[in-house]
This record gives sequence, structure tokens and C-alpha cells, in this order.
Amino acid sequence: MEKEKRNIGVIGCGIWGRNIVRNFYNLNALNTVCDIDKDNIEMIQKNYPNVNVTNNFEDLLNNKDIEAICVVTPSHTHFGIVKKVLEKGKHVYVEKPISTVANEAYELKKIADSKNLILMVGHLLLYHPAVNRLQMLIAEGVLGKIKYVQSDRLNINYFKNDRSVMWDLAPHDVSMIAHVLGKNPVKVLSATGCCSEDANIYDITHLTIEFEGEIIAHVSDSWIHPQKRVSLLVHGEKATAILDDTLMENKLQVFDNKTPAQKSIEIFDYLEIEPLKLECQHFINSVKTGKAPRSDGENGYIITKVLEDAEAILLDSSRRKKLDKVDFALSRSKR
Repeated sequence: MEKEKRNIGVIGCGIWGRNIVRNFYNLNALNTVCDIDKDNIEMIQKNYPNVNVTNNFEDLLNNKDIEAICVVTPSHTHFGIVKKVLEKGKHVYVEKPISTVANEAYELKKIADSKNLILMVGHLLLYHPAVNRLQMLIAEGVLGKIKYVQSDRLNINYFKNDRSVMWDLAPHDVSMIAHVLGKNPVKVLSATGCCSEDANIYDITHLTIEFEGEIIAHVSDSWIHPQKRVSLLVHGEKATAILDDTLMENKLQVFDNKTPAQKSIEIFDYLEIEPLKLECQHFINSVKTGKAPRSDGENGYIITKVLEDAEAILLDSSRRKKLDKVDFALSRSKR
């Protein structure tokens, strides 16, 4: 078996970035980690002594051994960083969302396409074994014609340090729904929410989105829910599937619509592999083969455009201007 090249750099090793670092390291692909936080750098040096570290992003750009860079920084910094990496001729894996501005996402896609570079967005659930098993069941017609989808992603987040809970969590929901249905979102029908603390930042949002085939999907996200809930319901004419990602096993169950649910449950098997490991391996394979990743720049643009449209409904112009001035310097990279 060919040994993987240590050709990937990671910028940002906060709480989520550490998971990215761990997986690329275990895949023997990690070359250098960059972070401006001294404690984060010391943690990398302690746990991964043979990995290079730096606090200067330019070191990654100028390192000829690094062919690809993984960007795990706050979402409002994605556009500027990813653009520099692509212009330097390196492949990019960027955490979701690719941007919070659709035009920026499209520009990044165009740059990557023009330079024949891989641009992959961290829509993690597209690599989740249970999600992919559900996608297969839908494609095989097990549920029948799909009528309705509901995704609930509720958790507690005391930092509340992204643009809104929608931008933090809904990229997972919308990209996952599009993937399992094999259909793109058409338009946002409604967007409502609540600011329980900061007057400018929504920590609860509810979106209703129409997908191709006139399928209606409802997406609820929360930063204030003390009991974690991560579930996807897909209702078809014949059966209804529920994927509960908080369960340790039997995450995916299918209920026959014509008999009482509690008496007719079918559980479908899937491979128990960490989704992030599969996502990181997918990126390595894409860089190696040149084949577009499942969550490519086009996928990133589509999701960003939908959420941008939702935010336009959610916010009036005055509140949007206030939100644009919020300082997110202590966002995802520090978690």
C-alpha cells in the first residue's frame, strides 16, 4: 500500500481544529499546523512532536512540501484566507460555511476551477455512514416518494460567537438534506428566530425550505437547548426514517407508515467509522486523484446562497448593518 505523503497544512487548531489535526496526523498526511494562540501551539508540540508548527500563515503558503491547506478558522475569515491559498496554487479544505456571502463563495469556486484545484467544504454529514445509508434507502425507493423532511440540531453554546446559530449549524442540516434527497434547495419559504441575549445575534432559528420535487424541509437550530438533540426525519409515502445522531447505536430506523410505529420498526446497519476520518480521507483522495470532492465549491456555494437568502428574510436592513459590525474575533478558533 502506498504511503500517504505528509503534504497537508492546517490553519487553526481550536477545539474543532484539534479533531482535524488528529485525523490528518493519523492518516500520515499532516505536515504543519499554524495557530496564533501560544497554548494551542504548545498543545500540538506536546502531542505531535514530529509535526511542524508556526504562528505565521505565510509559512504554510511558502512551504513547497505543502500541497493542500485545511482552513479551520472563524467563518468570517474564510474568504480572505482561502482566496490566498488558492491563488498560491494549493488545494483547500475549508470548514463550513465556505463563506457567509454567496458572491464570495462563488468567487472561490471560480478561482479553484480556473486553476484546476480541489476546493472542498467541511459539510461533515455528507460523509456520515448513517446519513449515506439513508441516502441509499431513499434512492432505492424504500420510503417511497418523499413528502417532508425535518432536521433538528439543538444544543447549548455559551459562547454564541458566530454570526448566528443558523450559520453555525444550518450548513450541516441543509447540506445533509440535499445529499440524502439527491435534490438541491429551490427557495427559502420562511425564516424566523429569536435573540435570547444579544439583540443582534440569533441563537434560535427556524427555516422552511423548498427542495426540488416540491419537497418541504423544516430546519430548527438552537444554541440554548440544555439537552442535545440531533435528529433527521424523512417522511415518504410508504415509510418514515428517523436518524438520531445522539444514540450510540441503531441511529437509523425506518417506520412503516401503514402500521403503528412502535410495532413496525426496521433497523438498518451501516459502518461504524468516524465521519471526520472519512471526510479527511476523502480530501486526501481528491488531492491525489484530482476528482472533485462530494462537498465541492459548487456545493458550498449552493448552501451559502440558501442561508444568505434566509438571513435576508430573518433580518431587516438596520439589524443586518449592526450584525456586520459585531466582533467575532473570539469565535470558532478559540473554542
